Amino acid sequence: MNSGSDDAANDDAAAATERLLLASRALVAIAARSIAAAEEQVTITQFRVLVVLSTRDPITSAALSELLGTAPSSVTRLCDRLEARGMIDRVPDPSDRRNRLVGLTKRGRRVVDDVTKARRRDIHRVVETLTDRQRGHLITALDAFNEASGEVPDSTWLMAALPADRVGQ
Repeated sequence: MNSGSDDAANDDAAAATERLLLASRALVAIAARSIAAAEEQVTITQFRVLVVLSTRDPITSAALSELLGTAPSSVTRLCDRLEARGMIDRVPDPSDRRNRLVGLTKRGRRVVDDVTKARRRDIHRVVETLTDRQRGHLITALDAFNEASGEVPDSTWLMAALPADRVGQ
């Protein structure tokens, strides 16, 4: 009985999926360019570690592994490389000497900030080419997509990630 409307909904979902895949390719290209342009060369995977640490450090290697969805041994190798380049520090956890805490150094934070600024500029250039109406539609659509995917705005993410005494710093 509803097969006609179900088919239309499936067609709309398929069309939206294809558009989002295309948009994700564009965003990945922008992300790759911003990382490649960074003064400090890092891989996308290494940059991902730095980004996670930028809002959650210091954390244990085990917690980092869980957040990245990566095997602990892979995180250890990534951290070895980043520590050798002066982008992270690993120190004993004062509450549990068996663990080590991983945190960003000033150099690591600068890499995150520089790449994020470059990425924001590139995305802004694209968004500027849209009409006011298109930007309004984009904002509405992205808000709905982000909510459906469980993503939260950076401000909310940072508030949840930072201890109360670091909020606003």
